[in-house]
Amino acid sequence: MARPAGRKIYAHAKLRRLRREHGMNQVELAHELGISTSYLNQIEHSQRPLTASVLLRISQVFGVDPEFFSEAEEERLGTDLRTALADQVCGGSVPAEEITEVSRDHPEVARALVALHRGYREALARVGDLGEPGPGAGLRPAEPHDEVRDFFYAHHNHIAVLDEAAERTAESLATATAGRTAEALTARLAERHGVRVVEADRPRVADLRRYDPATATLHLSPWLTDGRRAFQLATQLALLEHRPLIDTLVAAAEHDLTSPEAADLARIGLANYFAGAVLMPYTAFHAAAEELRYDVELLRIRFGVGFETVCHRLSTLQRPGRRGVPFSFLRADRAGNISKRQSATAFHFSRLGGTCPLWTVYEAFSSPGRILTQVAEMPDGKRYFWIARTVSHGGYGRRTARGEFAVALGCELRHAHRLVYAEGVAVNAPGAATPIGLGCRICERRDCAQRARPPAGGHLLVDPDRRGQVPYPVLGEAADAGH
Repeated sequence: MARPAGRKIYAHAKLRRLRREHGMNQVELAHELGISTSYLNQIEHSQRPLTASVLLRISQVFGVDPEFFSEAEEERLGTDLRTALADQVCGGSVPAEEITEVSRDHPEVARALVALHRGYREALARVGDLGEPGPGAGLRPAEPHDEVRDFFYAHHNHIAVLDEAAERTAESLATATAGRTAEALTARLAERHGVRVVEADRPRVADLRRYDPATATLHLSPWLTDGRRAFQLATQLALLEHRPLIDTLVAAAEHDLTSPEAADLARIGLANYFAGAVLMPYTAFHAAAEELRYDVELLRIRFGVGFETVCHRLSTLQRPGRRGVPFSFLRADRAGNISKRQSATAFHFSRLGGTCPLWTVYEAFSSPGRILTQVAEMPDGKRYFWIARTVSHGGYGRRTARGEFAVALGCELRHAHRLVYAEGVAVNAPGAATPIGLGCRICERRDCAQRARPPAGGHLLVDPDRRGQVPYPVLGEAADAGH
């Protein structure tokens, strides 16, 4: 990962954790690294930064990628903690620099506080869902879909072992010519698993894929395109051929996937991940993405899949030694509900107070089918480059239910020059960035005319003799003393 020039790497908490996990004391580790014990002690107490040579040696000793020491994880944790502490139950705002220090120096404490807040919010929601007392009354469990999204988020949207298995499968299907992957997958299902693939009756268009294990028959919707048909076939192949691997990945996350529903949804998500990786095998897809400068439409044509599928796959390219642009990916509807959110970066999707209406993903609905671009600046000054476009889901015919969504793909602005969509865009020009936030409740901006809720911290300014342009004016620490 490229770093800004002159930026120092302080990784004391992660280094201490690695040393303790491997049962080493400071003297032993210093000997392995070829440095003095006092130097190591200074590194572990944040008094000295890591040099490139020491970082490389640490990676060799512990067998971790240098990206392990990336600040992305700290930034994610910091945003989670900031979101939790912005809740009004905490009684006030906490300075951003203190949140950063806790996330960096005491990550386990930060995670405990985030978990405590989530538990509180879930308990509050359960109390609100209590009905009339009597048989069957109970508490609503945590949302399974949110747990699964957090599962992929925690893995930076890259499941290495599954990606590698999918690439091996794709290599074994190498005889399949472009546009005929579905035929090769159908043959593999028949030869290895005795599965018969049939076209479902046209009235049964509600199911894209339905597998009957009793008869080993896979029913596919007649409305599927070649790419979507191949995706469903590859998904079923994953569930039949790699179920032990998928079960192992789910079992390892048993503390995060707290219900049978969440575990089953995670299995489906992992099977879908495998399917995307079969249709777009890592090495070939990464090479094509770099060659085409991440042109989603050209990639879609080359690999015979949909726009959304390509965007999702681009957000998973984080294999050590062959990394792509670290993207964040999301899908939203007109009402602002986010049904997909994955990120290979530190970008955080807020659960508290919704997302920002100034985000280009929502503007995409006003220009269906067009790819829109946006330079967006977060309250902390970090800038991102986003593209967004609408997509449609559903069958055909006037009476068929259809869904309209907008998908967005974004990266830190420093990667924008690698994208074809940044051509002709003055990404670094003054005023080029749109100020956005993670959500009104935790957004620090005081001058946003689009604000839907007052921000956490400060005092709401209520003045009958004054009407400004900004909804919910708030007195902050630096507010005019005259008010």
